[in-house]
Amino acid sequence: MTRLLLVEDSEDVRETLAYLLDREGYEVRKAADGAKALDIFRRDKVDVVLLDLMIPEVPGIEVCARIRETSDVPIIMLTAKVGEADVVVGLEAGADDYITKPFSTAELLARLRSVLRRRVVRREEPVVRVAGLEMDVERHRVTVDGVAVDMPLREFELLELLMRNPGRVLTRRQIIERVWGADYFGDTKTLDVHVRRLRAKIEADPARPQRLVTVRGLGYRLKE
Repeated sequence: MTRLLLVEDSEDVRETLAYLLDREGYEVRKAADGAKALDIFRRDKVDVVLLDLMIPEVPGIEVCARIRETSDVPIIMLTAKVGEADVVVGLEAGADDYITKPFSTAELLARLRSVLRRRVVRREEPVVRVAGLEMDVERHRVTVDGVAVDMPLREFELLELLMRNPGRVLTRRQIIERVWGADYFGDTKTLDVHVRRLRAKIEADPARPQRLVTVRGLGYRLKE
């Protein structure tokens, strides 16, 4: 049974979600504030976290960042905010995905299945497959729909990052830090150039990308 930590300060919302998730087979741990959430996380083995951003005691962003210090457990932010800046902050704190209130049960369950599926893909795996793309990391080989394509090192590293996080929105800052390094101070347009080159190799129509899509105001996502 998948153990889920639900962090939500509204009792009505918390109990409704807990009931629905329990009915779907999740073992739910509940917290009404950030301090309690961190206590439960330290004490219990948790498989996934649903984390409201606006919670008392310890803010949701800080809870997310503290969890990320010791764990790669999937985290989905629950937010009533729709501002791009708020979402970017949450993603850069380490959240895997976000969902804006109000949301449907079907959407929430789909997001949960998605982040839990992604966790199966580990960095140690030498061969990664996502949506018609196959990457053999040890042999530095990439195939697109079964056809081998040449790929320079930086494009290869960018594609590897995206393929190991399928479906996840990666902010521009996250990508630059993980591919170019945290000390990179160059023009961020470099990332855009590499994305264009990558699309030319993995998309049937680079002008209308279906695999590597732009999430306006946030970054990029490789569809599953």
